[in-house]
Amino acid sequence: MMEQRRFLTPDGLTLIGDVGGPPDAPTVILLHGGGQTRHSWAGATNQLADRGYFVVNYDARGHGDSDWSPDGDYSLPALASDLGAVLSTVSRPVALVGASMGGMTSFYAIGRASRSVADLLVMVDIVPRPAAEGTEKIRRFMKAHPHGFSDLDEAANAVSAYNPQRRRPSDPSGLMKNLRLRDDGRLYWHWDPRFLESLPNSEPPSFADDMERVSGNVTLPTLLVRGGQSDIVDDEGVVSMCRLVPQTEVRDVPKAGHMVAGDRNDVFNDIVIDFLQRHIPSFG
Repeated sequence: MMEQRRFLTPDGLTLIGDVGGPPDAPTVILLHGGGQTRHSWAGATNQLADRGYFVVNYDARGHGDSDWSPDGDYSLPALASDLGAVLSTVSRPVALVGASMGGMTSFYAIGRASRSVADLLVMVDIVPRPAAEGTEKIRRFMKAHPHGFSDLDEAANAVSAYNPQRRRPSDPSGLMKNLRLRDDGRLYWHWDPRFLESLPNSEPPSFADDMERVSGNVTLPTLLVRGGQSDIVDDEGVVSMCRLVPQTEVRDVPKAGHMVAGDRNDVFNDIVIDFLQRHIPSFG
């Protein structure tokens, strides 16, 4: 059973998350990608809790049920400070599992810290210097529907056009977890529209210099899980990641794109749990 929990950020925002599993067990914190919500980790959350880990899965500021920043601050330092607030509520050992923006947040938070803040890092289809073509595709998708959607089918069609590898569900109702119905009767993505304004500062590749600058402090066991069909993490990005963080293990997930956990959740979970069990065994 998962229960909802609130976390207070240093600048006074409230983040909403779900927690579950044995409270005294090793902790796994899940961080979703930009434009997503904590619900993108639904399958992984349950699997990790069932395997005996204490799981924290929260909505980033401006996303899902968490507060929006009043001044539109969705910068990497702000996201890392938020993660620090969540880390202060859990016990060690702790693993950070971050997809895209969540991976960058984790990497940067570890790298800039003056002391050890985590014991394991899992980067899900993100590296310090991702492929420009893939990141531009993300920007185009996120900026493509400023006026929302007339209905759920229209939103589902937009997702299918962005990610044609994933089969369009016959019942798209699950997509409502990522949408909000506004007073005009239209559906909008479940994140602050001002997040789009910060994309040059809060989505790759603009983070590359900051990520590389702190990479020398990322010395903990690190796993990179790459989608086999990813357009974000190319071979050059993997080589650069392994040069900056030499202890990085790399695992590819066949037939998965950038949304690895959503495309091949079973394979993704097996890879991550194997890595966790080798370094911080659970109580399961």
